[in-house]
Amino acid sequence: MRRPADRVSSRRFDLIFLTSLTLLVLFAPQALARDAAPAVASAQATEEALDGYRLPPQALTEIIDAPMTPGVSVGPGGDTMLLVDWTALTTIDQLAEDEVRLAGLRLSPATRGPSRAPRFTGLRFVDLADGALRPVTGLPETPRLGNVEWSPDGERISFTHTRADGIELWVADVATARARRLTAGPLAMAHDEEPRWLDADTIVCHLVPEDLGAPPRRPSVPRGPVTQESGGEAAPARTYQDLLSNTYDEALFAHYLTSQIALVHLDGRVERLGEPALYAQVEPSPDGRYLLVVSVRRPFSYLVPATRFPLRTEVWTAAGEPVRVIYDRPLQESIPIAFGSVAVGPRRIAWRQDAPSTLFWIEALDGGDGGREADERDRLFTLDAPFRGDGRPFATLALRFRGIDWGNDDVAMIQSIWWSTRQAQMVRAAPGRTDAETSIVFDFSFEDRYADPGDWVTTHDARGRKVLQTTPDGDALYLFGDGDSPEGRRPFVDRYSLESGTTERLFRSEAPFYEQPEMLLDSAGTRLVTRRESTEAPPNFFVRDLADDSLRQLTELPHPTPQLAGVQKELLRYTRADGVQLTGTLYLPAGYDPEAQGPLPTLLWAYPREFKSAAAAGQVDDSPYRFDAINWWSPLVWLARGYAVLDDPKMPIVGEGDEEPNDTFVEQLVTSAEAAVDELVQRGVSERDRIGIGGHSYGAFMTANLLAHSDLFAAGIARSGAYNRTLTPFGFQAEERTLWQAPDVYFEMSPFMHADKVDEPILLIHGAADNNSGTYPMQSERFYNALRGHGAIARLVMLPLESHGYRARESVLHMFWEIDTWLERFLRAPATPDQPVEVLDGEVHGEPTETTEDPAR
Repeated sequence: MRRPADRVSSRRFDLIFLTSLTLLVLFAPQALARDAAPAVASAQATEEALDGYRLPPQALTEIIDAPMTPGVSVGPGGDTMLLVDWTALTTIDQLAEDEVRLAGLRLSPATRGPSRAPRFTGLRFVDLADGALRPVTGLPETPRLGNVEWSPDGERISFTHTRADGIELWVADVATARARRLTAGPLAMAHDEEPRWLDADTIVCHLVPEDLGAPPRRPSVPRGPVTQESGGEAAPARTYQDLLSNTYDEALFAHYLTSQIALVHLDGRVERLGEPALYAQVEPSPDGRYLLVVSVRRPFSYLVPATRFPLRTEVWTAAGEPVRVIYDRPLQESIPIAFGSVAVGPRRIAWRQDAPSTLFWIEALDGGDGGREADERDRLFTLDAPFRGDGRPFATLALRFRGIDWGNDDVAMIQSIWWSTRQAQMVRAAPGRTDAETSIVFDFSFEDRYADPGDWVTTHDARGRKVLQTTPDGDALYLFGDGDSPEGRRPFVDRYSLESGTTERLFRSEAPFYEQPEMLLDSAGTRLVTRRESTEAPPNFFVRDLADDSLRQLTELPHPTPQLAGVQKELLRYTRADGVQLTGTLYLPAGYDPEAQGPLPTLLWAYPREFKSAAAAGQVDDSPYRFDAINWWSPLVWLARGYAVLDDPKMPIVGEGDEEPNDTFVEQLVTSAEAAVDELVQRGVSERDRIGIGGHSYGAFMTANLLAHSDLFAAGIARSGAYNRTLTPFGFQAEERTLWQAPDVYFEMSPFMHADKVDEPILLIHGAADNNSGTYPMQSERFYNALRGHGAIARLVMLPLESHGYRARESVLHMFWEIDTWLERFLRAPATPDQPVEVLDGEVHGEPTETTEDPAR
């Protein structure tokens, strides 16, 4: 029986639901084509004139193609560093390769691995003693590398190479810097589970079974209806995409997820272990005697992704003989949606990294429900070989487990957090002792960046496993931290005394450089590899000796975008109307003088975040001394076109005490934006009718809301956003309440519901194959139809084959052309509303492409 107090809320929800349904139907493309034929004909003519991929101005193309700063890793032994060259972009023809989307996974049927994984293009060893750089030779002609891992002795690295028809296992010798292929048979990497070193001479991996056969064919005639039934138990779920939907999907999933566990020796011998099955993970114990094997079981689900399917976790010997089933996890369709909720029973089963062969797992003490009051949340267990009996508890946590760094029987450092209070704790435990109590090492708010103690520093032990780095006497540990502070981010190295619980600062980045510690090279904490940069000097890697304060450069990486050298950068501090302190980083073109040249067209690029503390919301999390890597995802590219850019102006949504941040989302968003605009105008950098706002994902949601609820901006750019929160009814972003619990919040925060108020031009860009939870491509399509139905100036660009983050170079170049055209039209100079879109310094390339639907979907 419905309580009287619920009736108003119910009526409000009915109104929202009916409004959403009515608008979705009203502005469906078919209805629009029927009821607005003249307008559609005009729009179609414009679209046909602009069909095909386009190139932006050359200055932008050069930035997109600039090289990326390589990744780094120091191997066991600490004498060799690996530089990994990589690229963020691929080509549209590679994205157009066949793809299957099953249970939250996107796979290439040709390679049986992830279809959209980033790729490494080169490997280089650096000798830390003398800085000698040795490129790895013998690589494939067109390398598509990934999954790099050091051997336990540090003498080799393993990695994968993706061909058009499969994934190969390769190794490279450190001494000779020569690479060679190990496997002729292809790897099976549907779960992106990288090959692991069993010992210095053997790698354990997943192979495609030799007799797997062809994938099942889609039935030409349906075999019956698809049926689901609810048994009366609440099972709310977020808006997952790419889920299984019928028995044919189930058959495909079983086919592509089936693999054969194998040992591959450096001499090329292959030993197959067990029978082919739906293996999700295989992890060797640190001593190489056992394998932890995880396999997916039935029943599959049409409601949740594969990560929540039933799992069997068992231990095998390294020869493939079963030892014990540790846990059969059932299907997880009913995990509460409250933040901090987890599955009941053992979870995150793994090896204790500092012991030869000891299992570790966590079990929830609160039923796994983050919405339930409880004094204790999690308990941690270990189980030694030969894995008989029950696990031994060694730590109980008041907050939810987040991670652990292993040291020895006397020391392990556990990280735990609790979302609703923003509390974080680092807890010391003794995993090898039965009588030891835990102790809290650090207790702080994870919103309070100034109080963040950093992360524990790890090193490779004799088995090649990552363990806590201790001082030579074992009495202290080390911490690397970001060092956020009122004067900006200043990374640091601290030494933590296990006896006294005090910290000593060993190093802190000093102006005018930004220097970030990457790894310690000795247990005394005197030598470390750092990544050092300044506003003018690009990141390079150095060896810093704290004993004599010397600095030796290891790499000579060039400036990736020398055409943008001299860009002006300033960290702005300003205050919004309610007193919350805000910051943003202002960038101006090189040589720009506001007094001599006057205001510039300006772009703000932002992303709102929720806080429980106004003080935390105003903290500084950037450095005025960082080199700005200007790549395709950075709004700073527009400096090359003569714009001013305010990057990451803070848009905090604060809900202190019992207040929820989103209850006043729109008001806080507008006042934050207003404060930023006022600051720019007051400085003479910008003028009010030539300022634009933009963002990606939740930043796109922000952009649409600001255009609907303010007149601060001349135009907006919204990439891959969600605009109708009734389509994400069981929560979104940091909102834990459901649509039925907070209907007013969902309605007021949805720019779709306020499409009639958007009276500034908005450019909507979306990947047509977006699989991010909540940002269905339909979100942009329906919002555009609503805007157009109300006469707004809007443009919708659906990028074929692209997901939430764009990968094809053609897509990114076209995106830049679209944004550049939009900004030139509406920000470069005040424009009339009916001014036609013009091609500015662009050219058509490639064949015409359908942009309203992804043919692979």
